[in-house]
Amino acid sequence: MITELGCHGRVVVGKLPPEVAALVDRVPAEWLDYNPTTGAFEVRHVQPSDAPILPTVVSELAHMLHAIPYDLRRGIEGGQLLVHTEDEGRLVRIVVDRGGSFHVEWAHPGYTGSQKRPYTGHEIQIQPFEHRLNGKITLRAEDATATARALQSLADTYEGLYPEGEFSARPASGGSVELTLQDVNLDVRLLIDALERRAAPRSLGGRITLDSFKEAMPEHMLRFVFERGEVWVQRPVLWTETE
Repeated sequence: MITELGCHGRVVVGKLPPEVAALVDRVPAEWLDYNPTTGAFEVRHVQPSDAPILPTVVSELAHMLHAIPYDLRRGIEGGQLLVHTEDEGRLVRIVVDRGGSFHVEWAHPGYTGSQKRPYTGHEIQIQPFEHRLNGKITLRAEDATATARALQSLADTYEGLYPEGEFSARPASGGSVELTLQDVNLDVRLLIDALERRAAPRSLGGRITLDSFKEAMPEHMLRFVFERGEVWVQRPVLWTETE
C-alpha cells in the first residue's frame, strides 16, 4: 500500500547490453534509473526536483523505452509504476506490457466487486480529525429517543477540523433509530463503537463511506457495511479490472 506522494514500482526490461544500457543512462531522469542487477527501470533513491510528477515520469519512461532497440524489445517483461500526483493526491497507474507498449490509467475508486472483510479498526489510515463520513444507518435500541440523542451529541461535540456537514439521528417507529450522514467530520471509530454499544443484537444495518476533507489518497478510502449487527469493511476497487 502506498502511503506518500511520489512514484513507486518497477518495469522489468531485461539485461541490456552495455552499449544499450549506456543509451538509457544518458536519458535525463529525475525519477527513474536502469538497474543492471535486476534488469529493471526502478525509482531513484534521490530527492526529486519540483517538476510535476506524472508528466516527468511518463516522459522519462517513454525515452528510456525508446532507447531499447526493436530486436531487444521481446525481452521486456513489463511492470507498472504507481504515481501519486500533487493535485489532490490522485493515483495514476502506468502499465508497461510485454514488449514495451504502455498505457496510463487514472484510478476511479468504487466498491462494486469489492470484497468484504470483518472490521478490526486497523484498516483506517486517514487521520481521525480529517474523517468525512457519508451514509445511512438504522438500529433498534431499548430507548430509541435517548440513543438518538446520545448519537447526535457525539457528532455535535466532536472537535474535528471541519465542523461542517449534516448529521441527523432521530427515533423512528418500532423502537428504531435512523442516522443520516452527509459530509460529517467525525472519527468513524468513535461512531462505530457507539453504534455497537447501543444497538440491539443483530439490529444494526446500513453503510458509511469514509474519505478525507484533505487530500485523500483513493486507496485509503473505505466503506463500512453493517449487516444484522456485524460490521464489515471494504476497500475501493481502483482500476477497471479486478486486481
